[in-house]
Amino acid sequence: MADATREFCTTETDGRILTVTINRPERMNALHWMANEELASVFDDFVADPDLWVAIITGAGDRAFSAGNDLKYQAQEAGGEMRPGPATGFAGLTARYDNTKPVIAAVNGVAMGGGFEIALACDLIIASSNAVFALPEPKVGLAALAGGVHRLPRQIGLKQAMGMMLTGRRVSAEEGERLGFVNEVVEPNDLLAAARRWADLIVECAPLSVRATKQATMNGLRHGLIEDAMEERYPAIGELFKSEDFVEGPLAFAEKRPPNWKGR
Repeated sequence: MADATREFCTTETDGRILTVTINRPERMNALHWMANEELASVFDDFVADPDLWVAIITGAGDRAFSAGNDLKYQAQEAGGEMRPGPATGFAGLTARYDNTKPVIAAVNGVAMGGGFEIALACDLIIASSNAVFALPEPKVGLAALAGGVHRLPRQIGLKQAMGMMLTGRRVSAEEGERLGFVNEVVEPNDLLAAARRWADLIVECAPLSVRATKQATMNGLRHGLIEDAMEERYPAIGELFKSEDFVEGPLAFAEKRPPNWKGR
């Protein structure tokens, strides 16, 4: 197990799983442009590392996953200047469209604005029972333009999403699970263990199969017709079919043993 502490986040590697912790608890893990750049670099490394198959992102402390954009920094310390963030978006995730590796959000406490948008950009959301979600941007003269206005309707349906976005209202973890954007709600002390349990289940599967599944699913959503989605060519599926794991899976099944996935 390896740990690394940066200025605005920490990382921990355990086997095939990377855990990234936003580490600005004094600002409820809100992000300014420097923190966004740092997180983007972390996820650049994750995507490029063949030994890492799944990532978990969470926030330091129990008050907040992330309160979103650091408005205090923007208004008081940066003099109102709003510098552009990384090309891969808020936390290096909200505009990272080519990542085929799964990312899990372990949401502890507040996930507001950009914080909620980070979670929505992840593949799974595991929430502690004290988690609270909202896109309150209209309350401060902004809009959830880091993907929130697009991802939320696709994940829970238009009317429910508009009910959240037009009012900025807060939604509990339990309601988030009922609406469909939360996969599981657990007690706060069990949050990281639950996220790790989901990550371990993913790691048990063939990594190239997981990536092909994610790419085909996400890119397939670009099409209105299932027929068109099925006819598209997905590079990750081609990589899967040419891989050693494509042979190993059926062989392990026939030999009644656990597969030895190599990710190639």
